Amino acid sequence: MSVRLGVVMDPIDHIKPWKDTTFALLLAAQARGWELHYLELGDLFLRDGEAWGHTRPVTVRDRRTDWYELGPGASLPLGDLDIILMRKDPPVDAAFTYATHLLERAEAAGARVVNRPAALRDANEKLFTAHFPECCAPTLVDSAPQRLRAFISEQGKAVLKPLDGMGGRSIFVVADGDPNTSVIIDTLTEGGSQYIMAQRYLPEIRDGDKRILVIDGEPVATALARFPAAGETRGNLAAGGRGESVPLSERDRWICRQVAPALVARGLRFVGLDVIGEFLTEINVTSPTCVRELDALNGSDIGGDLLDRLAADP
Repeated sequence: MSVRLGVVMDPIDHIKPWKDTTFALLLAAQARGWELHYLELGDLFLRDGEAWGHTRPVTVRDRRTDWYELGPGASLPLGDLDIILMRKDPPVDAAFTYATHLLERAEAAGARVVNRPAALRDANEKLFTAHFPECCAPTLVDSAPQRLRAFISEQGKAVLKPLDGMGGRSIFVVADGDPNTSVIIDTLTEGGSQYIMAQRYLPEIRDGDKRILVIDGEPVATALARFPAAGETRGNLAAGGRGESVPLSERDRWICRQVAPALVARGLRFVGLDVIGEFLTEINVTSPTCVRELDALNGSDIGGDLLDRLAADP
């Protein structure tokens, strides 16, 4: 019997199919003969305590143009789906959070939601690293300009970033004595009213910002090392970085072992760990990426491996 798969994602006409992990999952599901239901956030709704979705059947093609076709839409109870992939990109704003509450009702009705809605609310991609301080470089989460400036001075150089960003957006590298420090802090904290993260700058970024994909607590055998473009400090592919497949180091595997039990316990079945040098910097739980890049470099089928695990669940 075919698996009925719902995928909640950003508008499919705006993705880059050659690098989009959600698209890789759709291709893998289609290859397995699964029934595909496409949804955007606004297609979810709640009626008398029951989660519903206005879904459209989708057909996908592995090419750079004309990569999808949507059929006519229909509304159905989300509990009628076997699996729902929540793949909406950050920010984790009010709309995203409300959607996780709706998806929890779908979960209660029998659908398997990946990643679990409660965990998506609880595991902020920056703050979740605080559960594993032994894996991380010196880090401060604060909104007070004086303490942030003191941290930069103490470390000599620090990376400052908002707690809800993605793709390298609004990330600043600030050295002690930088004349722009105050304005950067003021901008990121919105005048001291918003928390941000400051981490010690890791010069090992020159050797790549590694994305390690983890499925059910087990790391994929190779990571994608993302190297900053010339003149850049960010390795994110969305910021122009270059990707290269690299084997996991012993330290990478050790970090995965520290983090894995918490991921499994929370129902975070598909996660991306970001590692620079010896240190964990982020835990990506909302819509981990880099599957297309790793599959292209290694001839793997990471999305298919994930779906096979989900289909094997009782």
